[in-house]
Amino acid sequence: MNLSLAGQVLVVTGSTQGVGRSVALEAAANGVEALLITGRDPARGAAVVAEAEALGAKAHFAAVDLADAGAADMIADAAIRRFGRIDALVNAAGLTDRGSMVSADPALWDKLFVVNAKTPFFLMQRAINDMRARKKPGAIVNILSINVHGGATDLTVYSASKAALALVTRNAAQAHRFDRIRINGINMGWADTPAERVMHAETLGKGPDWLAEQAAVQPFGRLLAPEDVARLTHFLLSPASEPMTGSVIDQEQSAIGPRDA
Repeated sequence: MNLSLAGQVLVVTGSTQGVGRSVALEAAANGVEALLITGRDPARGAAVVAEAEALGAKAHFAAVDLADAGAADMIADAAIRRFGRIDALVNAAGLTDRGSMVSADPALWDKLFVVNAKTPFFLMQRAINDMRARKKPGAIVNILSINVHGGATDLTVYSASKAALALVTRNAAQAHRFDRIRINGINMGWADTPAERVMHAETLGKGPDWLAEQAAVQPFGRLLAPEDVARLTHFLLSPASEPMTGSVIDQEQSAIGPRDA
């Protein structure tokens, strides 16, 4: 089974921490030629660049906020300017701000849809256009959410934004299958990430014990880890998953749909 990413230039959004960082380092450990690390924190970005380089990959950090106008162009331009091309893309960045049917306001809707759907869409567009211009195959993985199946009631807007990107994943895969550009997605379940720790312990006021309490009631005694998602992402980027495209995989500890009696 060929899991090597040798010769690939990979762009990973949100790669200064959490799932994005794990995806970048998994790729570096599996021979990726070059990585564009993106995020908002230059210090964290420099740290991930150093980690990736220690694993043998070329790496560069682009400080870009996905909420900014033109963020997709800034990221794509940085990758092409530094490494000459984009062979693969992982849209790992995302916001999980709470907003229900009755509490969400237009500002929250706009913010989540820009970061979780609009910027990933236009970054996919830039990557696909680069691949097609060079007549080269490529791979894109979108990190989605198990909430696309309906979602928690306090995550209505978040769920809708990820569902939009899930549709784009399938639509673009169909459109570009004869370009040999494979586009897949992962409906990520509840994961223990730095952002999720802040959200529950501080923003939602659940305190420092929330993670242990939730881990104890999970089937495997823990939440998903960023490394779990990174390994599946790596498989979807690699030749081992060819010719699979247009798939959206549920990565969760329970089947979606059935319920215990």
